[in-house]
Amino acid sequence: MRESIIGILKGRFLISDDSIKNWRFILFVSSLAVLMIASAHSIDKKVIGIAELNEDVQELRSEFVDTRSELQKLKLESTVTESLKEKGLSPSVVPPKKIKISSK
Repeated sequence: MRESIIGILKGRFLISDDSIKNWRFILFVSSLAVLMIASAHSIDKKVIGIAELNEDVQELRSEFVDTRSELQKLKLESTVTESLKEKGLSPSVVPPKKIKISSK
């Protein structure tokens, strides 16, 4: 038992006659580890991108709400009347008349 542990620590399994099988296994496990690390980095990059896009969506949504409320404020009759007073126009005091067209 002690010799096998010392043999593993000294690396005898890498230089023995049947070490080709050990090297193949080590290379296989190493390539799997590299592949796993690369996929983890790729996933992290995508998660960060999704988080940034969610922040952009929130920002654009709040900008939309602000713009919509400003538009509703500008569409109010009192706001339109005030802006037309600056140009010298005022609302009519005579109510509009309905025009009826009869077709024969």
